[in-house]
Amino acid sequence: MKQWLMGCALLCAAQLSLALAPYTHAGKISGADLPTQLAQVEKKLQAEGFTVLGHHMPKGIAGQASVVVSDPAMLELIRTTGTSSSIVAAGLRVGISADGSVSYMTPDYWYRAYLRNQFSGAQEAVKSVQLRLSKALGEGTGFGGDVPQGQLTDYRYMFGMERFDSANSEIGSFANFDEALKAVQGNLAKGVGDTQRVYEVVMPAQKMAVFGVAMNSGNDGEAWWVNKIGTDFPAALPYELFIVDHKVYALYARYRIALAWPALGMGQFMGIINAPEAIRNTLVRLASSGASGN
Repeated sequence: MKQWLMGCALLCAAQLSLALAPYTHAGKISGADLPTQLAQVEKKLQAEGFTVLGHHMPKGIAGQASVVVSDPAMLELIRTTGTSSSIVAAGLRVGISADGSVSYMTPDYWYRAYLRNQFSGAQEAVKSVQLRLSKALGEGTGFGGDVPQGQLTDYRYMFGMERFDSANSEIGSFANFDEALKAVQGNLAKGVGDTQRVYEVVMPAQKMAVFGVAMNSGNDGEAWWVNKIGTDFPAALPYELFIVDHKVYALYARYRIALAWPALGMGQFMGIINAPEAIRNTLVRLASSGASGN
């Protein structure tokens, strides 16, 4: 019995110690410019059954773009979970750099973090996404840092920092889902806070929606802090804003940035100490009724 318990303990420890990287290198593509390269990547993804939701060429971040796609099986899985923050996982980001390098979100990493306790029931869909991404774009090594897979469900960068469901991820509240959706869509259409819609997925029956948001302000948009911590991860953007029932959320940046850049040192985080509140303040404006433009 003692040996059996020890074996179980060692197995559990091994499972916890398996590390995952947030991004996966894919094959290079050719093309005269980023729009041409984006079109090539989109075509490859569509051939493997993915639906293109939008693309992002972040203002102020040179030579970087991303395309966001959805997967029908994963959307159906999210839909059947009911009213849930799992809607944030609806978009799958693929990054392209001007030299033709392509990378994508590692499905196992991001779905563990975003689906959390629902991940165990999603593993077949996750494997299918991974297989078809590899077929469409190629598969190389993981990069961007390492997080033990057992920590991703309840991930935080360090003690005292936010997790996925921290209270300050809530940024707005309305009387009902329809009002919340109308406000966010309207504010994005007006470019409130110098923002722009990259993509949206709406599930009205489940009262869930998610938006990819470009934050273009030269003063407090995404470029200033990304350029400080590193532009090697084009599949890290765009940032998400999501609605569950009558409330609007955006993962607080001490969680969301850490999840996307897990290898950052504390000194680098201190260099962008104002970014979490700047991001939140911008997205709060999108979650406000009657917000004015820029």
